[in-house]
Amino acid sequence: MAQFDTVRTAAGARSAQIDEGLRAHMNKVYGTMSVGMLITFAAAWAISGLAVTTDPSAAAAQFREGQYLTQFGYAVYASPLKWVVMFAPLIFVFGFSAALNRMSAAAAQTLFYAFALVMGISISSIFLVFTGESIAQVFLITAIAFAGLSLYGYTTKKDLSGMGTFLVMGLIGLIVASIVNIFIASSAMAFAISVIGVLIFAGLTAYDTQRIKSEYVQFATHGDQEWLSKAAIMGALSLYLNFINMFMFLLQLFGSRE
Repeated sequence: MAQFDTVRTAAGARSAQIDEGLRAHMNKVYGTMSVGMLITFAAAWAISGLAVTTDPSAAAAQFREGQYLTQFGYAVYASPLKWVVMFAPLIFVFGFSAALNRMSAAAAQTLFYAFALVMGISISSIFLVFTGESIAQVFLITAIAFAGLSLYGYTTKKDLSGMGTFLVMGLIGLIVASIVNIFIASSAMAFAISVIGVLIFAGLTAYDTQRIKSEYVQFATHGDQEWLSKAAIMGALSLYLNFINMFMFLLQLFGSRE
């Protein structure tokens, strides 16, 4: 009996240690994600401010009545460079994922913040297309939805792993459809893409949260802090992408245009 009590006490202590480590791990995931979000929106706001002017003498092209694109704005939004700006985050994230195992946790975190900066440049046009009030409103809606979905993924006893393949297949189809619609510019297709995009990234938010939690519980016993640090950064990247994409699709659906 004494031996059983000792084993039970040790198991309980180990469980408490994992719970404490899990909380610290998730705090790091959400903290890293939050800093990335701050970098993205600060960069987007700053870039949009540099892109337009009300001074005709400094204009490279007219944007709307009373507003003009600066040389910088023309390069980012109207020249062939716009394709680089548009697709840079997609290329960056694939490169980041491929190179993660070969870099340190500190380098991975720096690269994540660099990616957040690139994403900010890529989405900066939202501050020119949509009103500031609608951007703030949609951001708040996205934050509330994201928090609820992530909490569900963290607390639910239901295994969400079966959703993974379905969601990834949907995501690939969504990327292909979005690229095609850049060239055909169908408003009906854009609406359908936005609705489906919100649903896919909502599902991914719950799925990724549970996956991050499960991976920590599975590998925490190995004690590899370097791996766990990089896992937290990759988890932050996954949730960051879910938030940004859900926000962008909701903005397309509900944002008020200038």
